[in-house]
Amino acid sequence: MRPTALWKPVATAAFAAIAVASIGATLTDLGPWYQSLREPSWKPPDAAFGVIWTAIFSLAAISGVLAWRADRSVRGRQRILGLFAVNGFFNLLWSLVFFKLQRPDYALVEVAFLWLSILALIALLFRKSLPASLLLIPYLLWVTIAAALNYQVVVLNGPFA
Repeated sequence: MRPTALWKPVATAAFAAIAVASIGATLTDLGPWYQSLREPSWKPPDAAFGVIWTAIFSLAAISGVLAWRADRSVRGRQRILGLFAVNGFFNLLWSLVFFKLQRPDYALVEVAFLWLSILALIALLFRKSLPASLLLIPYLLWVTIAAALNYQVVVLNGPFA
């Protein structure tokens, strides 16, 4: 295997994970509007979110590399990249809708698409690389928790205009 074939998928996955995380962080505004929201008592502290998302994006990048290496076909690799791209889009869209548009109610609908995109990745990667698939389980669990938190924010603060 050529040396570039070894590091190129790793660099690409790392770049994609960093890009999605950075854009998502830019969209996340913890200013006065967010601070005024009533939140459930079980919500993790704000400082925990960065640590959790860093771990999740790291696991997703590793998952992508493992899946890429497990599937040598062009079509298979395109499907992997496509599903990761769709997932990244839904991840960023949630931050945009919740924080920038200040619409937790719409974000609650959108998070279902994010959750389904993770499930689709897990299902696709399961057939290609079990470890790649398993590395996405924490992501699915975290988005499940985030969806429950999003729901509570809607219940405690709605309606939104």
